[in-house]
Order: sequence, then C-alpha cells, then structure tokens
Amino acid sequence: MDQRTPPQTEEGWYVLHDCRRIDWDAWREAPQRVRDRALSEGIDFLSAYEAIEDAEEGQTAVYTVLGHKADLMVLHLRPTMGDLDAAERHFEQTEFAQFTEQVYSYVSVTEASGYTEKAREYFEGEVDDDSGLAQYIQARLHPEVPDEEFVCFYPMSKRRDPDQNWYDTSFEERAAHIKRHGDIGRGYGGDVNQMICGSIGFDDYEWGITLWSEDMTSIKELLTEMRFDPSTSKFAEFGPFYVGRRFDPADLPAVLAGQRVPTDDGTAAAESGVHAEGGRETGVDAHAEGGGQGRPDAHVEVGGQRQPDAHAEADAGHARAGDAEDHGGAHPGGASEGDHPHGEDPADADHPASDHGDEDDDSGSSGGRPDVSGDFEEIDDVAQRVGRLGLHEGEAYDAGEYALVFHSSADAEDIVDDVEDLAESFGHYDRHVTTTVRAQSGQTYVVSVWTAKEAAETAAGFLGDLDGVEERLGGPLGEGDAADDEGDHEQAAASSQSIREQLEAEGVYAGQPHGEDVYALVVYSEADPDELADEVADLRSAFERYDTHVRTTVYTDLDADTTAVASLWDTEEAAETASGYLSDLPDVVRRQGESDGFGTMGMFYTVKPEYREDFVEKFDTVGGLLADMDGHRETALLANRDDENDMFIASQWDSKEDAMAFFRSDAFSDTVSWGRDVLADRPRHVFLA
Repeated sequence: MDQRTPPQTEEGWYVLHDCRRIDWDAWREAPQRVRDRALSEGIDFLSAYEAIEDAEEGQTAVYTVLGHKADLMVLHLRPTMGDLDAAERHFEQTEFAQFTEQVYSYVSVTEASGYTEKAREYFEGEVDDDSGLAQYIQARLHPEVPDEEFVCFYPMSKRRDPDQNWYDTSFEERAAHIKRHGDIGRGYGGDVNQMICGSIGFDDYEWGITLWSEDMTSIKELLTEMRFDPSTSKFAEFGPFYVGRRFDPADLPAVLAGQRVPTDDGTAAAESGVHAEGGRETGVDAHAEGGGQGRPDAHVEVGGQRQPDAHAEADAGHARAGDAEDHGGAHPGGASEGDHPHGEDPADADHPASDHGDEDDDSGSSGGRPDVSGDFEEIDDVAQRVGRLGLHEGEAYDAGEYALVFHSSADAEDIVDDVEDLAESFGHYDRHVTTTVRAQSGQTYVVSVWTAKEAAETAAGFLGDLDGVEERLGGPLGEGDAADDEGDHEQAAASSQSIREQLEAEGVYAGQPHGEDVYALVVYSEADPDELADEVADLRSAFERYDTHVRTTVYTDLDADTTAVASLWDTEEAAETASGYLSDLPDVVRRQGESDGFGTMGMFYTVKPEYREDFVEKFDTVGGLLADMDGHRETALLANRDDENDMFIASQWDSKEDAMAFFRSDAFSDTVSWGRDVLADRPRHVFLA
C-alpha cells in the first residue's frame, strides 16, 4: 500500500480549554469572608489573564457552562506551552480554585494546513511574507476570541475504520471533501465564528473545535447540515460538547449567586473594552491583526498593532511572518484547510459584525441609517467593524480617517491578488492608508482606509468592481485629535509637509509621515556582515508579526566597511520602539540622524539591473557635487546584500534649508530626470525616525 501524503501544517498559539465544576456545598458552607476573598482572587486572576498580563500576547475568555458537565470554562491562548502550564497552575494558587474541580480539559494548538494550490504556494515559500495570503494564515494562527455570547467546544477525530479510513484516502479525495465541507461553512459566515486547533499528540482527539455565535441555533443548523456531508457522515468521530455563555470576570459574584449575567456592571465593563483588546501586545496592532495585524497589526496586538517586543517574540520561539493583525475563526474552504472538520481559510480571525439585511442597499428601510453616499452606505460604527477585523486606531489608522468595508461573497483567496493590485495602485496616492482583505467564517471583507472621505469615494468605484461585492459600507474612523493634542505635532507636521511639497514640485515622491508613508530608521554596524545578517533575520521574523512593519533590510556601504540596517514602519511610534532592538544588534556604531542637524529622508531606489553600474557612477558624480554644498555632512550609497539592485541613499545636513537647497538645485533635478529611465519604479523618500 502506498504512503499517503499528509497536508503541510504551520502552528501558532497553544490553546487550553479548562472546564471547572464548582463545589456548591463547600461554597454555601464557607464563611462570607472566605467567599469574598475567593471571589476577589478569582476576579483578579481572570481579569489579569484577559488583559494578557502574564505573556507578550494571546487571548483569554471565561464562560459559564450549561448542563452537568461543568460550571465554568476558561479558554487560554498563549504563544508557548509554558504559558499555558503556568496559567493552569497559577489558577490553583487562588482561593477561588479551592471551590472548583477541573472536570475536563483539552490541549491543542492553532493550526493552518491546506490542500488548495494557494496553500501549497504558502507552505513552499512562494508567497511573500507581507502578502494578503500570508497575513490570512498568520491571522488563522493568532486569532482573537470574539465577543459573541455563546460558545460551543468539542473535540473530534477522523475515522480509521477498515472501510472508512480517512487516512487511507488519497490527497485529492481528501481535498475534495474539505472543499465541499468548506462550502457549507461559508453559508454560515457572519453567523458562526470558529477556531480549529490541531491536537494530534496533544490530547485524546485529533482536533479541538470552538464555535461562537450570538444565536446557538445557528451553530445547531451549521452542524446539522455538516452531519449530512460525507466528510462528516463517513469519517468524523466526536467527543463531548460543552456549551456556554461568555461573561465578564467582574460578573463572577453574580455567577456564583445564581444571577443572570451579564449584569449591568459587567455590560458596562465589556463596553469599556474589557474584552476588546485582550490578545494583542500593547504597542504595535498588529489587528493583529490581528495583524497584525494591524496594522502592526500588530496586531502583535494587545489591542492591535502595538509596538513590537521583538526580543520577547524571539525568546518565545514563535516569531511569525505577516501580522498580524489578526485572527479568529477563518472561513471554511480556504488555504489553511487541513483534515479538520470545517476547513478554514487563513483569514482574519477578528470577528466582523455581519448585517445580512440591507444587502440590497434599501436605505429606505435602514431604520434611520444615513443615506447611501456615492457607491456605498455611510454608517456610524465603521470603527467597531474594522476593529473586529483587526484594524485598530493608532496602529492601522489614525483617528479622523475614513474607512470602506466591502463584503464579498467570493472566497478571500480568489480576490486577494486583485485587492493587492488595487492596494499597489492606491499606494501612489498620499491619501491612501491601507487596503487589505479580511475573512471570517466564510465571509470576505475588503477594508480600505483613506485620510479623507472624498478619496475613499473615488476608491469605492474600483473596489466595487471586485468579484462578489454585495455590501458596500463606509464611514469616519472617529474624530481627529483635539487641538491641544495636535499642538505637539503641528510644527513637525508643517515642516514635513513643506518638505514634501517642495520635493513634489521637483517630481520626487516624498510620502507623508502622518498618512500612508513609512518611517525609517537606520543603524550602522561594524560586525561581520554574515553574523549581522543572521541577527537581523531573527529580528525581522519577530517584526513581521506586526502590521506596522514594512520591511527590515541589511545594506552594505559600497565605499566603507560598515553595514547598515534600514527598518521601515508605518508609524513613528513603532519605529521608535523597534529602534531599541536594532540598537542591540552587534557592534552598532551609530544611528542615522542621532546627531544634531537635519537628517534628510532616506532614499530607496530599485534600479533596473542593466543600469546598476550607471546608477553607481551617477551617484559618484552627485556625491562630488554634494561635498561642495553648504551644510552637507555626509551621504552614503548602500546596496541590499540580498538584492544588489535595491539601493539606499542616506544623507545628513546641518539644516533643512541646506538640504532643500540641494533638492532645488539643477544637479538634483537632472538626476531625477535621468533616474526615470534607469529605475524600475518610482523612488521612495522617507523621513528618518
């Protein structure tokens, strides 16, 4: 008999479902002071773990459990097995634990595995780490637990009977089963969110399935339909089912008192964000992401794209490419599908609110919603929607910007390339912030963020041409910063805008630090280039989890022995945080722009291979002119050690006026005109953070 081909897999966060039964007799007999202390310690434990105070990232949620199997279920997702081990034992140290018994538990790990062609491209390294597909898979591996009221958890395995052996079927037959099963799941997108975790070698079954919904009948209908699909009817074996309702840790006293939850206090706590950002690293959003995120995230995100804790990521051994941002149940039938029952896409694990109504754009029945504006309906809660999709303020966008959220019936994998093409085109416009695909439980969403509504209206026409677009929504992402908050940045922003405008007048793209452009920081090292490259590769792997990360590259100075590391980020805060880790690289001798004076923008060029030597010669000529200019300190040309046609120029000037004098000079104008013939794309000039 031939050896069957297993799907390739990638693992993410480790997962513990910890089910507890309360000893009600002991609880009733305990003195009030003991119960008070138990409740206080229980609330503190659950709140701290939901806030991810014990680890760099992850998720935690707590549920009541209906029926006799258990009373409570605590769900933990963490980067390492050690994190789960510590969480389980930490709980046992609380006074509250003395009134509980662990009656069931399940250990697993989030998993992406697949049979589709795109999934194979990802696993074979043919997909860029910052591509939409890679971000989806990373979101699948680092999900956000949704806020839906109901949860349903069960383990399952694939049957291995002589006449019904899943593992004895061909790869192609399994792929067909998974696709058909996934098609069923897509029909419940927006109503049911899911997290599929692998547990072969971890626990008694092969997968752990967690489903969330606002209506348990939606889960029942989904599973009923799937029971009649051959991949279930012929090959599935199920373990016990645990059904519960989520509650806020602050409502633990009400749970023990037999009261209905959530209470008013718990509801208020939830609305104030108790659950909203429990799984992302503060600093980058990696919503993040989830991705990322998202921005990031990253994001990875205790809340979205937070500032990257690259060292912690590397120490945990789980640095991941892409962000993100991410996060939550991915939709069935996509690139991350494996042998599990529902099949999942590497889509975003955040949990978009789904409005099946109003899909015909009948604004007259919208119950007071604003009229449709242009090609989309304007709504008030767009910030919450993009948040559930893993994009968070301060990471993926700034307050006051404008977002479009388009829902498509197409598979995310089928439109990701088209969306990436649009995003690349949009990237030429300063008002563009981000455009990305997010998927959730079979539903595909395209999110496009712009600095102004009028720019978003123009983009809506292009996004509306994507396959399967059924619902078009848009709205402002909060309000811009108050005047007193803007004061700190007003002068710098005005200066940056002045520089950009002057460079644009010369036909040079200069980006905008407070919009879509990136921030750059550069450090120089005298370490062995190979040793440095290895260190940077590890750091890059950690950075790439965050949606705010653009790229981190090693460049070799063509005229000196030093090597430069340039790191590009979407936000200044993320760049500044990353700078601490870059400064820890071996034998760093200085950082670009750290001295007094005006550090100009770093200039990145992709040179056509046949013109590389001409470009270097031209730089030598320009360098001679620079040396004679007032206020010039230094300018260096560096080449990417992995791609010699990727060039980086960094300059240092005494003042902005000195730098602008050069940018206005005939020599610079001639260089720009000459560059149009030798460059593979438009040069990018970014401010050094």
